[in-house]
Amino acid sequence: MKLLWVFGLVGFVLSRWVDCLEDLNVTDLSHFESYGVSSNPLMVGLTLIEGAAAKGAVCLDGTSPGYHLHRGFGLGVNNWLIQLEGGGWCNNVRTCVYRKKTRRGSSTYMEKQIPFTGILSNKAEENPDFFNWNRVKLRYCDGASFSGDGQDEAAGLNFQGQRIWLAGMEELMSKGMRRASQALLSGCSAGGLAAILHCDEFQTLFPSTTKVKCLSDAGLFLDAIDVSGGRTLRNMFEGVVSLQGVQKNLPGTCTGHMDPTSCFFPQNLIANIRTPLFLLNAAYDAWQLQASLAPASADPHGSWRECKLNHANCNASQIQFLQGFRNQMLNAVKVFSMSKENGLFINSCFAHCQTERQDTWFADDSPLIGNKGIAQSVGDWYFDRAGVKAVDCPYPCDKTCHNLVFKSGKKDPFPVPQHISHLSERKGAGMVVNGVLQQSNEDGEINT
Repeated sequence: MKLLWVFGLVGFVLSRWVDCLEDLNVTDLSHFESYGVSSNPLMVGLTLIEGAAAKGAVCLDGTSPGYHLHRGFGLGVNNWLIQLEGGGWCNNVRTCVYRKKTRRGSSTYMEKQIPFTGILSNKAEENPDFFNWNRVKLRYCDGASFSGDGQDEAAGLNFQGQRIWLAGMEELMSKGMRRASQALLSGCSAGGLAAILHCDEFQTLFPSTTKVKCLSDAGLFLDAIDVSGGRTLRNMFEGVVSLQGVQKNLPGTCTGHMDPTSCFFPQNLIANIRTPLFLLNAAYDAWQLQASLAPASADPHGSWRECKLNHANCNASQIQFLQGFRNQMLNAVKVFSMSKENGLFINSCFAHCQTERQDTWFADDSPLIGNKGIAQSVGDWYFDRAGVKAVDCPYPCDKTCHNLVFKSGKKDPFPVPQHISHLSERKGAGMVVNGVLQQSNEDGEINT
């Protein structure tokens, strides 16, 4: 029975990965990687927000948004952790029309239950500081990091991320969050960007007596030059901001002196956020390497292909380029890190989203900077036990990383992670066999 359960879970994460068809419209490593070392993770059901549609708070296809809530208990009963789901963006009508037929654009396709692991776990041995809090995952179905405001009637598209955010917060306040003693807004990837965009807004929901902070995991997307000298991610973000009417919801502290696209990049926002914020990011972010720095469009001859699949295959000049990306990241957080209220954990890993993966969040072999892991660092910062401004030494000095190594077939526009820490290695459909996750074909079937 247990083996069947494991097969089912791996099949679940594999099917989620098959959804990913667009290089730049995928940041969702979280469901795939979240299982980690967690045994028998808590499964939490989906709740749709009643009355959201009447307020215009709808997914891309017009369906109601949703969330997963597991109630707090004991000393954590009045504390709330909100995790904003990630999952890329859509920057034109074509990609948004595709997206509205997936769980990233419609609650019709959302899983009815998802595992709560890592920072969402209800087990003290897996999540020592937040296990007994009210923990929420707000589902992502708008394609603009919960910040759009518009529609395209001809294409049947609703760009209502901002209204989804507001409806979600109103719903949770009615469920008891208004009485919170402590609150933490977090998010992974596109959700990590959303946590930055909405951080100060989140703080205004509560009285001054409530302790409110924000955490962005893998949300520090840089306005970086790609390997061809272009700006792949800037072009993508420009489309998102323009198509989805994001400009009106961007912070005035930025739009007053910069163009809207620049104000969708966290590097231009973080220094002016008033609420305490913690940035967790891999210095060699796996998604940014794959889709922003060296996408196929910027590497037509495939000279970066092997490097992208496995960092061990990168040559000296490629490593030098990646060190330049790390330096840009460190420069981007320089002013931000001067505030004693803020926290920082930048490890020199090839990873993406480390809070919901159990093996990276809190396990015996979790990544460390110095002698401190991610969960302890976030907890120390949130509860003011210690200041945390942790910046790793450059690659390859860190031997504690859980680096993502990828396997890709010839027809795959985006590779599949081969590294899944601690999953069963028994043979079976969709299983890890000899340490390698078996690839699925175009129909979602497993190629063994």
